[in-house]
Amino acid sequence: MTTRGSRPQRTLARAAEVRGIGYLLGSDVTVRFSPAPADSGITFVRSDLPGRPSVPALARFVEPRERRTALRRGEAVVEMVEHILSALSGLRIDNCIVELDAPETPGMDGSALAFSRAIAGAGVVEQDRPRMVLVIDRPVSVRDGKATVAAYPGAPDRLVISYQLDYGDGSPIPSQSYFAEPSPGRYLEEVAPARTFLLAAEAEALRASGIGSRTSEADLLIFGPDGPIGNDLRFPDECARHKLLDVIGDLALLGMDLAGHVVAHRSGHALNVELARALLSVESEAQDDAAGPSTVIGPTCDPPAMDINSILRLMPHRYPFLLLDRVLSIDHGRSLRALKNVTCNEPFFQGHWPGRPVMPGVMILEAMAQAAGILISHRFDPARHLAMIASIDDVKLRRQVVPGDQLLLEIDRFRARSKMAEARGVARVDDQVAAEARLRFAVLPTEQVAA
Repeated sequence: MTTRGSRPQRTLARAAEVRGIGYLLGSDVTVRFSPAPADSGITFVRSDLPGRPSVPALARFVEPRERRTALRRGEAVVEMVEHILSALSGLRIDNCIVELDAPETPGMDGSALAFSRAIAGAGVVEQDRPRMVLVIDRPVSVRDGKATVAAYPGAPDRLVISYQLDYGDGSPIPSQSYFAEPSPGRYLEEVAPARTFLLAAEAEALRASGIGSRTSEADLLIFGPDGPIGNDLRFPDECARHKLLDVIGDLALLGMDLAGHVVAHRSGHALNVELARALLSVESEAQDDAAGPSTVIGPTCDPPAMDINSILRLMPHRYPFLLLDRVLSIDHGRSLRALKNVTCNEPFFQGHWPGRPVMPGVMILEAMAQAAGILISHRFDPARHLAMIASIDDVKLRRQVVPGDQLLLEIDRFRARSKMAEARGVARVDDQVAAEARLRFAVLPTEQVAA
């Protein structure tokens, strides 16, 4: 990981206030957003407690909770901070004092819209200090059962997030995904309105335990067998959008901007926060020159042999069929290591299979073939030759590949002759072999293929 200064820090031009009812305790809550000095970050203040104790919005102050994110420092606890943090992060407010007169934030309509509108209405002031940005330069992934959330290298100046929601067959909440590169304007219009949701049975269980005593179906999305009860969806994929809203809020606990690509599959608050902690841990280890990070999956921060722009200049493939993101290393004429980040937005997941996304084995083999094609291009002029698959032998598919995985493609035993090339390919996820095969290519003159 690398950190650097980017845009100027931002705070509010004036104070703003939102009033509502807390979901957990049914408290009447007033939350007040106030400007804060540069480099102070986001701080929650409990004005209802003696001494007005404060809690910084940083990952190290997160206290474990079910279905929400809570912060604690000493006796000061603030529950359900994720929607407020999402609104501040989505609108790029870096320094703010968030004052509450209750132990929880107001639930409003289950979205971040009321907070976002209040913050946007207060206006923004740029400050004379740069905002630090954590640039993802190696893959970092955390997993809990079937849920994963991973951070991959991407553009060094922006964040892209994708979320795949999947509750399985028979759920009244259908499988869906959402992809966003959230700017303040897009966040306000497309992400902030998405509301929290739960199943009717879950709502009943929470009410039985004393939670949500002043909350009705009009205050969030409650799904029965036939869909939302007493409410209508704002977007067909509103549930996935809300999950992405939560990811933005939980990653705000980094205390800095993030640049790269975050891919979440069925993740919740605890796993999102675990990714934030993993990123901070890897960044700290990089600064201290420490070895052996336990949460890093894949290569270290050595520069790639080929980035995506270099690959595009060399390979004829384009979206949706280009299956390489970067080449890590090349031993010309012998071997190669490349990466394919598997996101929930791959077009083949729409049909393979709806609700149970699994990367088809033939696409893994195609990714191998494309990686081998890089080696072939160093033996034959790609402007004058085209490599076509002639045969694939000794194929073994050993592990399912799903959204959030990263394929490490290893090509070795490469040999090339006048019109033929062959190589062995292995695709790995973490330390597990996903697929392997022996590949043979016919290398033909371009004009012959075109004819």
